[in-house]
Amino acid sequence: MSALTEWEGFAASGSARRSQRPVLVYFLAFVFLLFVGILIFCYAVTKRTNPVFLDEHGRPVAADSRTSHH
Repeated sequence: MSALTEWEGFAASGSARRSQRPVLVYFLAFVFLLFVGILIFCYAVTKRTNPVFLDEHGRPVAADSRTSHH
C-alpha cells in the first residue's frame, strides 16, 4: 500500500465523519427539545392539580389544621 492510498483512505474516513455530524446535531437537538417539552408538560399538569394533604392514617387534612399541631 503506498502513502498516497493511505492518505486517500484517511481523507475518506474524515469526510465520512463530517457527513455524520449533522445527523448527530439533529438527534441531540431533538432530544433537547423533547426534554424541554416534557418539562413544560409536567409544569402545566402540576399547576392544574389540587393537592389533598393526608394525615398519618390516610384521611384528608384541612390545610389550616396542618400548622395548628403544637
